[in-house]
Amino acid sequence: MKKFLNEFKAFAMRGNVVDMAVGVIIGGAFGKVVTAVIDIFLTPILEALPKMENGGTGFAGSLISFCAVLVEFILTALVLFLIIKAMNKMKDLKKKPEEAPAAPAPTCPFCLEEIKEGATRCPHCAGDILAYKK
Repeated sequence: MKKFLNEFKAFAMRGNVVDMAVGVIIGGAFGKVVTAVIDIFLTPILEALPKMENGGTGFAGSLISFCAVLVEFILTALVLFLIIKAMNKMKDLKKKPEEAPAAPAPTCPFCLEEIKEGATRCPHCAGDILAYKK
């Protein structure tokens, strides 16, 4: 049982699961905000439009509800996209820059063996490296 709990803890603390949980919570809260904005601003505008005659209010009411839900979905998706894009940009800024590749080790001009940096003579062929550079 202890092993199971440790595995579950490792799974729950994995970055993707935590990020997804935060996204769901923020999405739910933002959905409520968008619903309130639509109820306060968009629905009165749509209801002020001329209604269809001869009992067309049922269709017009359905159309208003559909438009409200569609606008709510588009606004929610757009804002969540912008939030995730900003979070990804912040993650990219936090990443450490890649280290430049190490310079190749110097080689002896006579025997082409690898030598230590700053050596004056080759340990393999005893060639005078300083005399060669002059």
